[in-house]
Amino acid sequence: MAFVTSEELLATLVPIAVYWIYSGMYVMFESRFEKYKLHSKKEEEEKNLVSRKEVFKAVLCHQVMSIAINLFTYAVTREKDGTASPKKSLTLLLLAKQLVIAMVVIDTWSFFVHWYLHQNKFLYKHLHVPHHRLVVPYSFGGQYMHPIEGFLDTMGGTLAVLLSGMSPRTAMFFSSFTILKLVDDHCGMKLPGNPFYLFFNNNSAYHDVHHQLYGTKYNFSVYFDIWDRILGTYMPYSLEKRPDGGLEVRRADQEHKKD
Repeated sequence: MAFVTSEELLATLVPIAVYWIYSGMYVMFESRFEKYKLHSKKEEEEKNLVSRKEVFKAVLCHQVMSIAINLFTYAVTREKDGTASPKKSLTLLLLAKQLVIAMVVIDTWSFFVHWYLHQNKFLYKHLHVPHHRLVVPYSFGGQYMHPIEGFLDTMGGTLAVLLSGMSPRTAMFFSSFTILKLVDDHCGMKLPGNPFYLFFNNNSAYHDVHHQLYGTKYNFSVYFDIWDRILGTYMPYSLEKRPDGGLEVRRADQEHKKD
């Protein structure tokens, strides 16, 4: 019996390819579409505490770890005959059920892990601070995090796939979607016609609030804003044009103060 099937390998590697292709697209857009950027290049250079090169290397390390976790999970959950578990025939109703369950699991897991990392001062200082070195987020910085936080982040996706009963093929598409959402939330841009702005209240501007120096107590959610609203961490915002070009995300609690 093979250690990994072709579908399992694709389910593991395709989302990583999607991460770099989609984030690379945004990197190319940065210099061409300044008027849609949420921050200037000067802000990034002044506020961020880590270089893009360091972020790139850390993300690669995170992805190596996630590959190992995913392949191990597939290996231990595979049926004895070598086929992926489960083997139910996929219908549109079952697919919809799996997607809803997976999204709810990831949204709940990610929210409470993220929220608690901010509540616990020790964990925030030693585990979560690295991600917030990106005060001005950009596309491929979405997976820049401490290895332990990276492990917890990967486990959220793994639980979503297992609890929803997805096959590796379905998981490949779902995981690729979650990667698109992650990259888009950190892209630092608001491009016209972006579907994530049409279908989700949680988008790059929503998450930009969380990365601001005085906004880290707000907007933790991934897909739905329900947990932010229930726990009082929801922060409305407005998008305004910057005098020097581009856009600025202003929290509702801001008047004329700057971060």
